[in-house]
Order: sequence, then structure tokens, then C-alpha cells
Amino acid sequence: MIKAGVIVAWLLLWQLTAAIVDSEFLFPSPISVIKRLSELAVTADFWKAAAYSLGRISLGCAGGIIVGTLFGALTAFSKPLYEFFSPLLVTVKTTPVASFIILLLVWVKRSGIPIVIAFLMVVPILWSNVAEGLRNADRQLLEAAKIFRFTRMQKIKGVYIPSVRPSFTAGCTTAIGFSWKAGIAAEILAIPPDTVGYNLYYAKINLEYDDLFAWTAAVIAMSFLLEKAVVKILKK
Repeated sequence: MIKAGVIVAWLLLWQLTAAIVDSEFLFPSPISVIKRLSELAVTADFWKAAAYSLGRISLGCAGGIIVGTLFGALTAFSKPLYEFFSPLLVTVKTTPVASFIILLLVWVKRSGIPIVIAFLMVVPILWSNVAEGLRNADRQLLEAAKIFRFTRMQKIKGVYIPSVRPSFTAGCTTAIGFSWKAGIAAEILAIPPDTVGYNLYYAKINLEYDDLFAWTAAVIAMSFLLEKAVVKILKK
């Protein structure tokens, strides 16, 4: 109920702002945006674009989670390995997304850029979270595992996985949001056809602000649903 009340409050604030601006061209009201979104949602092109964007960005995100987790596990207990790879980690974390996109326009097909960008955004997050979670494993549990002569696999299942799970879950939740935003930004700059970013770009070019708001609302909804789905899977 509280969340619903907050959403209603923000929608009313949006409606009030639209009424003050008094221009559907410059600042569409929530009613006109919802109406336009409902019109788009019954077209095949809308679902085609949503499926392409969701599929590519999810692929990059999944690859980033796997690689980031592996690097986090490999470097958590090896300072030389961590020091060797840390410049790469820092470079990926600090380089602007736009710079990566511009570079990738030279090396990668336009349709593959959102995948690579999503991957690059996710790897450092999972890498840091997994490494931190493993390094902070409960020392008393590790001592108990040593006393009871746990095998390596028993130690991983009984100590390290429970220790890293909260950091891993938090990393995945954060990574999904980052990868989705970065992936859509990559689509807007690379303009691969039949994607959400493609439609956002041409809505801006053609000054169709109701379409721009409608596609943005679709992006927010897809990001929210994807995050909720992944969190539910991780909890299970």
C-alpha cells in the first residue's frame, strides 16, 4: 500500500508539472504517455524491439556475471593476481560508457555493441563484490572447518558460498540496473535497428516527445521486471 501511495504521489506531481508547463509537446502528461504506451504495446514492432534489446542486454549481463564471479573468486586469495588485474578493473570502472561505445563502433558490429557494453559494466561490480565477500568469510567457521578436516568442496559449500551469497546477490541487483541503462545508451549511440534505443533516438530526432516518454517508461518497466525476476531466482 505504501509503495502504491508513493507511485500515485509521484504521478500526481508529474501531472501537476505538466499542467504548469502546459505543453504536451515539451512535457507530456502521464495520461498522454500511458495512452501512447498502450498504443505502442499492441504493435508487433514494439515487442520486437523490446525482445531484441532485452535479449542482447541480458546476454551481456549474464556473461558479465559469470566472468566477474570467476575473476572475483580467482583474485580474492591471491594478492599478485589481484594486483595484476586491478589496473584493468579500475580502467573499466572509470572509463565513460560513451568512450567505450565510440571505440566499439570501430571494432564491433552495431548489433553487438549493447552486449559488450552490458558485459563491461557488470564485470567490475561482480568482481569487487565476490572478492570482498570471499575475503570476509567468517574466520571462526574457517577454523572449525579446519578442525573437522573439511574437504575443499565441503569448505566451499559450507563456508564460502554462504559468506559470498549476500555480496553476490547485491552485486547482481546493482549490475542489472547498470547494464540495462548502459545497454540502452549504447543502442541510442550505435542505433542498431529494431531496438528500444533505436526508437528512442528517432523519437528525439523527430521531436515526438510522447513517444520518447513512452519508450522511457517501457525501459523502466523492463528493467524493474528483469531485476525482480533475477532476485527471485537468486533467492530460490
